[in-house]
Amino acid sequence: MRTATFRAKQLRANQTVAEKRLWRALRGRQLHGYRFTRQYPIDEYVVDFCCREERLIIEVDGGQHDINRDYDEDRTKHLESRGYTVLRFWNTEVLGNLDGALEAVASHLEFRRQQDRPSL
Repeated sequence: MRTATFRAKQLRANQTVAEKRLWRALRGRQLHGYRFTRQYPIDEYVVDFCCREERLIIEVDGGQHDINRDYDEDRTKHLESRGYTVLRFWNTEVLGNLDGALEAVASHLEFRRQQDRPSL
């Protein structure tokens, strides 16, 4: 039986073109200083990208995810039950509009930051 950690290592070595492109934009705290990890294991799942500090997961989906909708829904429910928010982008979105995807992630992070501030 393969562990999630072993699977994460395999996935890091075999990223899709869209995942590679998004990773180049997220790595090294390039997005507003947030630290992202790629192919991060959470329980039995491996998520594409995770900002552990903000409990945000980014998934980049290809055509196979259209077929595996039930699995993806169950997976998302499990991750949300652990306190994570899951943002999903299609490969074509990342490849065709990387800036738009990054803007959506940044907007979500800023919204969460605003919610966490105590009201006066």
